[in-house]
Amino acid sequence: MPQYALLIRGINVGKNNRLAMADLRTLLAELGYADVRTLLQSGNAVFTAPLSADARLTVAIEKALADRGLNVRCLVRSRVELAAVIKADPFPGAAREGSKYLAHFLSDQPTKRQLAEHDLVALDPDNIRIGKKVIYQWCPNGILDSPDVRMTVEKQLGIVVTARNWNTLTKLETMMDG
Repeated sequence: MPQYALLIRGINVGKNNRLAMADLRTLLAELGYADVRTLLQSGNAVFTAPLSADARLTVAIEKALADRGLNVRCLVRSRVELAAVIKADPFPGAAREGSKYLAHFLSDQPTKRQLAEHDLVALDPDNIRIGKKVIYQWCPNGILDSPDVRMTVEKQLGIVVTARNWNTLTKLETMMDG
């Protein structure tokens, strides 16, 4: 069965949208997914599923979470898609400081028109690159001192975004490998 990574946006940040990872594992198992494992407390999971359409997985998981009172957005990436994000790394030296290197996962690929109207790279030309349904952001001075890519993408393009630092991203890939 295909493997997937689940990235939930806004889980366990502050007092809102609290979800124990044990409860997330149970929820995913109840949906019929197997080999469910979670990483950290921020809504990261890997699992196998008989479905091959990521969009159907996303809808099913978001509905199950909403049924439990959590109205959050989820992004699902297949094992192949996650590996492709890592392989396409436009800032290979940044991985040495993975906590300062973000992959902003997008619900949709921005169109050429959207990117022409809202040049995301212009936010920080030396440190932002656009990939396939992902925006890479190297934050050499730390995440808090870097442009807020997520807010810009959501406000200007209307695309759902959730970011993971490179350390988390590579741990998810390792979990899928092992």
